[in-house]
Amino acid sequence: MRLTLVPWSADDLPLLVRANAPEMTRFIGGPETSEQLSERNERYLRLNETGEAHMFRVDADGVPAGSIGWWRVEHDGEPAYETGWFVLPEWQGHGVARAALREVVRRVAEVGDRRWLVAYPGVDNPASNALCRSAGFEHVGGGTMPWRGGELAFNTWALDVSARLPSVTPPPAHP
Repeated sequence: MRLTLVPWSADDLPLLVRANAPEMTRFIGGPETSEQLSERNERYLRLNETGEAHMFRVDADGVPAGSIGWWRVEHDGEPAYETGWFVLPEWQGHGVARAALREVVRRVAEVGDRRWLVAYPGVDNPASNALCRSAGFEHVGGGTMPWRGGELAFNTWALDVSARLPSVTPPPAHP
């Protein structure tokens, strides 16, 4: 399978609509309204344009399979990036999320301006929690917060991306 992260575009709204199904949103409080989806699509475009976030459509073998991105947050008082993702049902279980998250980790490490990449999957979302674990994130806590008219119980996963950068040894000096 060939996986590609494609910068989010205005044409990707149908992907958000497909992911808005009850089975795809059960761990995050249920579906959003059409207006909320349009606002989210516009937010992705705006944040990509300003560089505050990096949102992508995930293509698997040239077919839209999901979305992933990262954006600026604070984690334990330090600047960090948060990541989030979804994979459409027909692509789940095929390594799409794992490959996309690995690529995000690589890219965030290359940016090099923040130590932490964090994720906050719902405590009742076994697939996303397992993905964090398998990607090398450390479970560092959790909590609850108001979300979509209810309360979301989440786990906090953190990955030190500064440790992912290859060490570069300068070449020896020649006299």
